[in-house]
Amino acid sequence: MRALDLLWLVPLLPLAGSALNALLGPRVARPLTTAVALGAPGLSLAISLMAVWTYATTVFPLPFEQVLYAWTTGELSIDVAFLLDPLSSVMVVVVTLVGFLIHVYSVGYMGDDSGYQRYFSYLNLFMGAMLLLVLGNNFLVMFVGWEGVGLCSYLLIGYYYEEEFPPYAGRKAFIVNRIGDFAFLVGLFALVARFGTLDYGEVFAAVASDPHGVEEPYLLGLSFAGFVTLCLFIGAIGKSAQLPLYVWLPDAMAGPTPVSALIHAATMVTAGVYMVVRTNVLYQLAPGTSALVATVGAVTALFAATIAFAQTDIKKVLAYSTVSQLGYMFLGAGVGAYSAAIFHLGTHAFFKALLFLGSGSVIHAMSGEQDMRRMGGLKKALPVTFATFAIATVAISGIPPLAGFFSKDQILAGAWGEHKVLWAIGLVTAGLTACYMFRALLMTFYGRFRGTDEVRSHLHESPTVMTLPLVVLAVGSALAGLIGIPKLGTLDINWFGHFLAPVVAPVGHAGEHGHHASLGLELLLMGVSVAAAVGGIWMAWRTYGGERGLAGGEAWAIRFPTAHRILTNKYYVDEIYDATVIKGTWSAARGLFRFDAGFIDGFLVNGSRHVTVAVSLLSGFFDKYVIDGVVNLSGWVMRACSRLFRSLQTGLVSQYALVVAVGMLVLTGFYLVVRLG
Repeated sequence: MRALDLLWLVPLLPLAGSALNALLGPRVARPLTTAVALGAPGLSLAISLMAVWTYATTVFPLPFEQVLYAWTTGELSIDVAFLLDPLSSVMVVVVTLVGFLIHVYSVGYMGDDSGYQRYFSYLNLFMGAMLLLVLGNNFLVMFVGWEGVGLCSYLLIGYYYEEEFPPYAGRKAFIVNRIGDFAFLVGLFALVARFGTLDYGEVFAAVASDPHGVEEPYLLGLSFAGFVTLCLFIGAIGKSAQLPLYVWLPDAMAGPTPVSALIHAATMVTAGVYMVVRTNVLYQLAPGTSALVATVGAVTALFAATIAFAQTDIKKVLAYSTVSQLGYMFLGAGVGAYSAAIFHLGTHAFFKALLFLGSGSVIHAMSGEQDMRRMGGLKKALPVTFATFAIATVAISGIPPLAGFFSKDQILAGAWGEHKVLWAIGLVTAGLTACYMFRALLMTFYGRFRGTDEVRSHLHESPTVMTLPLVVLAVGSALAGLIGIPKLGTLDINWFGHFLAPVVAPVGHAGEHGHHASLGLELLLMGVSVAAAVGGIWMAWRTYGGERGLAGGEAWAIRFPTAHRILTNKYYVDEIYDATVIKGTWSAARGLFRFDAGFIDGFLVNGSRHVTVAVSLLSGFFDKYVIDGVVNLSGWVMRACSRLFRSLQTGLVSQYALVVAVGMLVLTGFYLVVRLG
């Protein structure tokens, strides 16, 4: 049996592992939970690597499809099937490899947590949903995975449900994503209405055969391609945390740190980028939407980078860095550099996962402390964490020859060919990225230790189960860029670009954008990009380097108090949303509660204002105190009964024997009364 025939096992194994750990729960020993939790994604990784190797050496450039069964309703028939092509090959390797390493790391990080089984059940479930998303051969299977990772995000962000903030952050992520998902569904409905199918191959073939047909006016002054791509992009804005729907991702740091690495750095939040590149056939024929994608990406990248520069929570710095780097990916996709966008997605998965796991190692050593102002001087106590964190920092800063340089440079090259203003924004963002990341490195690992003596006495390097994934990810952060070295003049060894080319081939009069610059101009653009990064590093060192510690940052805050206050408070976006959208929604809900259907019913019956108000208030009273009262009463009865029965389960055999004896006496007495009576 070929490895390709086992493709269906790749998403199924983590789903099965999740179900098994959920059913067994805490009743089994932790080693068995660990074996299931690691074994499922580990096997998925092995099968993925074998399948991709087989595909690349035998089937490429044609796609491979595996149909499990057909789901039919009315005239619509959609296959539950998987697709392996260059794009899904890249994604499945990234998801399974990075995901497996984070699972291994979690064994050490969550080792003392009381919800160990629940945590790994959620984590396996996420892996299965993400693999469905990237392997599905049609929009419906993608959407199932799309909603699945949203559910898992809610569960994992709110994992510490005993605390106040994590459940709130989980709800926030879930609700904000629903906004984008509604638009995503509208786009899918339009595709079904137009083509009668959601299969990638059929939809894209129909578009390619008649590109002018999807460019004709359709709705809201947009062409069909423009309308669908706009709807899909709104979905991507929610899932991939772009302006204005980015606000859920920074709060998502309330979950365990490995969750931040897996969901909010390496995999889930990149789903929007994957979806845009997957549907590039439509985006190539919708230049207006593509320009919007590039603009939103560039503005988000700069916006989030400025906020990251002023944060003191190490995970918040990385959270806003993720939002910024996702903006970079959308910038690449928007200017038509689809290969570069996916390339940056892959390299980012390595160094951002490494940064989050490295921050987790620091937090682990600091007994839960996340404020960088209370860190400093940790490089001697945490040598492996420091070395790997430093590699990731250099990689994300875009310093050659590490991975981030190659992928970021190709995005900037694509932006230069399409829009010089967007290129300038990307260049400034590159400098800011290097600055705030080296600021985090210097505040955490250099200078003097600023924590308490008690924390200092417990400083130690993380166990091997946590440091080994750091080392593997550090190797990827350093070397992954070598598979996508950009073309320079006649030298073309960009293996990654050639591998992905069949998926991003030109359609109609459109093509993968970007103009081929001369060798001298290409080298000049590279040099400017590196100079921006070096400038950012120099600025960070001048402010926080050596023994300066926090003094430089405090001096900056004193010199520019207004800018510092605005950036520290994240432009007050959350406060603005609270004052407008959230309070407005609550006010509308309360108003509708008081004047609900009873208002309309009363008005239609007799038109009497007093009767109308009375009926509406009575309806609201009945809903709140009768219907809700019955529901709340049933919950109270169940809790009371559970407390009663739980009190009887003491674990004392002598007490159980007494209960049995009393029960026998009661039954005997009852029998005698009935018999003699």
